[in-house]
Amino acid sequence: MRKNWIWGLSLLLIGGMASCKSSQSAYKAAYEKAQEKKIEEPVTTGTTPVAEQPVVTTPSTTTTTAPIREQSEKINAVDGNDALLKSYNVIVGSFRQRLNAQSLCERLRADGYPAVLAQNAQGMYRVVACSFDDRATAVQAREGLQTKYPQFTDAWFLINK
Repeated sequence: MRKNWIWGLSLLLIGGMASCKSSQSAYKAAYEKAQEKKIEEPVTTGTTPVAEQPVVTTPSTTTTTAPIREQSEKINAVDGNDALLKSYNVIVGSFRQRLNAQSLCERLRADGYPAVLAQNAQGMYRVVACSFDDRATAVQAREGLQTKYPQFTDAWFLINK
């Protein structure tokens, strides 16, 4: 008799647990409902539609750029080829973990950049996208890099001591 109670109670418990499980169709229905709300456009009342006028823009001859961050420190190439590091280095990443820095460096090399993995005295790994002897060329390279890679908007200069 006691066994029957235990078996019955365990069957009820298992049945109750199975019914609590959320189904994939419930998630799908909620997702579709959210998508419908996104697609719906706001309804405006009491306004007359206005024909869209084309916007004509003229290129600006003057550009305002934010000041570029510069930092001076001694860095050494991780592979030992310090000849690749010049005075002005465009830094696109600074990492504590070598693996993360290597990954970014390899991605840049695959895209044709002469990227170098360097390390400073504090042990930080710097990903140098490109390196130049003069600041003007480094500024142009930085702007080109930011055009190709919008995620590198915070690229900065490291002046190698």
